[in-house]
Amino acid sequence: MSKEKHHRDWILRRCCGSIAACILTLAVVVGFIVLVIYLALRPSKPSFYLQDVQLRSIDLSDPALSLDLQVTIASRNPNERVGVYYKTLDAFTTYRDEAVTVPVSMPAIYQGHKDVSVWSPVMSGDAVPVAQYVADAMKQDIEAGYVLLHVRVDGRVKWKVGSWVSGSYHLFVNCPALLATSGSAGAAAGGGVFAASAASGVVPAGVNTTVSLKFTHPADCTVDV
Repeated sequence: MSKEKHHRDWILRRCCGSIAACILTLAVVVGFIVLVIYLALRPSKPSFYLQDVQLRSIDLSDPALSLDLQVTIASRNPNERVGVYYKTLDAFTTYRDEAVTVPVSMPAIYQGHKDVSVWSPVMSGDAVPVAQYVADAMKQDIEAGYVLLHVRVDGRVKWKVGSWVSGSYHLFVNCPALLATSGSAGAAAGGGVFAASAASGVVPAGVNTTVSLKFTHPADCTVDV
């Protein structure tokens, strides 16, 4: 009986070892296939470009700042086999790292292989509280003829390969927007006109002055996914 039991135990251990080896081999093969597919289809992050900025109005009255602008921003999917779902997209504007407009939602879309999409959101901020040095810096920049804003997009994206859709990834886009008064060197065609009211030092307090601003040139944006 002991010999038969020992033989059965040996067969059982051998069967268990074979099953474990098969499972391990299968896991290695599946992992290798997944790695090959990932390396072949690894998605590249989309490219974003700031095409135009129209600054319509701005009020620099202390202690808050109000402005209204429309931007045209485009994105391109560089992937040949991977689509991009833009699930949520919120755009806002900052000046010296402080938000000067409230976030506005842009339409969620699906972007196919090599496709280009364009959004033109209107962004505004009514009496947005900013630090005193930020308001003073804005007045000085306008007086000097140059204003550097940043258009930012915060959202979530998913990748699509065939019928498979990935989980959600965070997307953050930062686009520099340099605007210059019409009399400043380097100002290019395009742009718009805004009415500025500010404290003394730029224009007399309570006096609205029409100032021509031009978006100097289309800008590449930094993209983090």
